[in-house]
Amino acid sequence: MLTVDELNDRLIDLAFSEDIGDGDHTTLCCIPADSIGESKLLIKEEGIFAGVGIAKRIFLRFDPSLEVECYVEDGAHVKPGDIVMSVKGREQSLLQTERLMLNILQRMSGIATMTNKYQQALIDAGTKTRVLDTRKTTPGMRMLEKQAVKIG
Repeated sequence: MLTVDELNDRLIDLAFSEDIGDGDHTTLCCIPADSIGESKLLIKEEGIFAGVGIAKRIFLRFDPSLEVECYVEDGAHVKPGDIVMSVKGREQSLLQTERLMLNILQRMSGIATMTNKYQQALIDAGTKTRVLDTRKTTPGMRMLEKQAVKIG
């Protein structure tokens, strides 16, 4: 039986294989290999942030020399304009990892936000009912989607 980290690593590796294959040719062609930069994750919509651990794992799996700093934890209520994360290091690495990181964080944060809204509606209605996840998840994303429900 694989651990959660091993399953996440397989997902990350598959996603990188699909997304950039043997490299993002535009980035590799246009950005010098020794160019250093910083990227910041800016929130555009109000919601519940989810996916801190997997985001760090994505960056560091691709390039262990990247410096990842998170300013919020999973479950934080975020609003437009909040900066929740910054990453410093090789610009080629930043550009090749950002799409995967954004896709996963958007999915997890969307699930956490909706879960939180449903749970809050149940609480406001005065019930003791709690929102639970099911096994009906996206192939390959089960662990992350279930985690997002718990965060929400």
